[in-house]
Amino acid sequence: MQRIKKLPRAFYERSDVTLIARELIGKILVTRFPDGYTSGRIVETEAYAGVIDRASHAFGGRRTGRTEVMFGRGGTAYVYLCYGIHHLFNVVTHEADTPHAVLIRGIEPLEGMDVMLRRTGKRTGDKTLGRGPGNVSTALGIHTSQSGLSLLGNEIYIADDGRGYPEADIEASARIGVDYAGNDALLPYRFSVRGHAHVSKPPR
Repeated sequence: MQRIKKLPRAFYERSDVTLIARELIGKILVTRFPDGYTSGRIVETEAYAGVIDRASHAFGGRRTGRTEVMFGRGGTAYVYLCYGIHHLFNVVTHEADTPHAVLIRGIEPLEGMDVMLRRTGKRTGDKTLGRGPGNVSTALGIHTSQSGLSLLGNEIYIADDGRGYPEADIEASARIGVDYAGNDALLPYRFSVRGHAHVSKPPR
């Protein structure tokens, strides 16, 4: 695999969370943990626009022990537990006290396939390995204990290898599983690579 360049703090601290979510498509999510090195190319994301977004954990300025990390500086990992089972990895964006975040919903596995298979209990690297946010975290070894880690460090980071996908192949659609958010559930804040096998669901 060719040399990759870790994304700088400035990438994450921009104010447009939908632009960041779109530009994360094609970037490489890397984890370096004691049990192994793994990486995958991001193929699906969802943007969450903080206090004004009814689908966001921080809607209305809600601050709890879980969500406090969202109010930190852009370039921080926010990992939360969904349904008591799935550890979902998000990228905190914008400046401190503006709780924007991007959920990573799908990756195409690149490196460390043997490690991913061991973590997931799978025999082969089929299309489910990095499809859906719960599977992303399991394959890459991401856990709620890592919430708050800097994405400028070496345990979890996102990098650019200069490749990615053509702009025409990236499509915007409504987010998944946020029907409780009323009209905000219809916002085109989900970005995915058209027709990619590791995208969780076809856009509506």
